Amino acid sequence: MIRYDEADNQPADRPAGSFYAQDLAAAADLNRERQKPHIIKAQDMVVEDCAQGLLTHIANPTLNALDYDIDAYIQELPPDGRSGKHRHMAEEFIFFLEGRGYSLHWDVDIAEMGETFNWKMDDVPKRFEWEAGDWMFIPVNTAHQHFNLDGDEPARFLSATSRVFKWLGVHDLEQLEAAPTYRGY
Repeated sequence: MIRYDEADNQPADRPAGSFYAQDLAAAADLNRERQKPHIIKAQDMVVEDCAQGLLTHIANPTLNALDYDIDAYIQELPPDGRSGKHRHMAEEFIFFLEGRGYSLHWDVDIAEMGETFNWKMDDVPKRFEWEAGDWMFIPVNTAHQHFNLDGDEPARFLSATSRVFKWLGVHDLEQLEAAPTYRGY
């Protein structure tokens, strides 16, 4: 049987909590979040020149708090240009919007596992040709790089990844080579 303290009607010898009040506050916060815009206007998207290349971020929690699980951007490759080379734990979906080119994929395996992972990357990549209207799947942890074959026009593609690996604490993004257009931070 639980003994109650007569002064505050709380069980004796137990700390008082506010868990239910916290749950109510969290539900109210979530309800406020649901009222945020469901459309991100083009002028609100963030353009970034980074080691991977020129990116226009279209899905990111900084842009919209409703976006919990997808990171997406549009990348532009200049004429005869290329992206940076990187790998990440999340699989990636790419839809080619404009242009034609190819992508290189290097399979990556675990070489050693201790407190951190050490990776072994294939020496010879696989080459995949693409053009506007095609889509590409990049498997988990595959190193990859994209090349524009057109010397006159840029190529553009939409890239999307799941944020679940970030939530789990194993995002493990590694930039292996910077895009030639990148000038540093």
